[in-house]
Amino acid sequence: MNETPNRPVWLEEPLPRDLGAALAKKWASGEFLQIAGAHDPMAALVARKAGFEALYLSGAALTASLGLPDLGLLTMEELVGRARAIIRVTRLPLVVDGDTGFGEALNAMRLIRELEDVGVAAVQLEDQVMPKKCGHLNGKQLVSAEDMAQKVAAAARARRDLKIIARTDAAASEGVEAAIERARLYIEAGADAIFPEALEGEEQFRQFASAIKVPLLANMTEFGRTPQTSAAEFAEMGYAMAIWPVSSLRICAHAMEKFFTELKTTGTAAGTVKDMQSRVELYDIINYFGYESLDKKVLRTVLDPAFAA
Repeated sequence: MNETPNRPVWLEEPLPRDLGAALAKKWASGEFLQIAGAHDPMAALVARKAGFEALYLSGAALTASLGLPDLGLLTMEELVGRARAIIRVTRLPLVVDGDTGFGEALNAMRLIRELEDVGVAAVQLEDQVMPKKCGHLNGKQLVSAEDMAQKVAAAARARRDLKIIARTDAAASEGVEAAIERARLYIEAGADAIFPEALEGEEQFRQFASAIKVPLLANMTEFGRTPQTSAAEFAEMGYAMAIWPVSSLRICAHAMEKFFTELKTTGTAAGTVKDMQSRVELYDIINYFGYESLDKKVLRTVLDPAFAA
């Protein structure tokens, strides 16, 4: 096995800072930003290797990875810990799904401080009532626009570098015009970008983009209200970025299901080795030899030359 060139490892480097500013710079460039959903650090590293320049940590995907439904069961500590693990190995701008802020205004402020301390670039806050639901399901209940605006204002007061993306779920229950009015109020309160959830097609996407001039985020989740839409199509409709929040989790889970079924049936993994990440590929993506090299350097640095003879 050939040793890969040494690369820095996160043990040698502090958590990155100013990733919020880096994300805002990408918005200002006018170039559409594809944001890959990454539910864990391995998924994040694979996305980075594929060329993605920003990542998204979905609350639904993280919750599912813990074997739980997306019904507000995730804790702030679980979210912050996973965000830290992703940022320290990828050093890419990470947008984090903050759900409803884990409470009211003070809770949202604490969430902002905790996420900013681990280097998160942006947080998404939504205007649902707890317990919240997936934005593409029915039966969602919303807080008042004024209450959400107060939460956004509190979050804006707490942040320094981190950007705030205000999500509104109002289109499905109150209509697109009402969702636009909510978005305007959230922008006045301090939101840097807007995430209109569960839009149902090109007409609604264009209607929203024509009314709102801050960066807009589109959600390209599968099996929901939004039809399959490409990055180029979102860009043409006036959106600055799009997320594919749960796609990688779905791919991983389905592949594992197929593998475990075959393994249980045949009693061997021989037929699926061809589909596996090789040892060489694994070691390269996790920078195995970088850590090994650091270990050797650390051992050398602690040896006193007087005892070398």
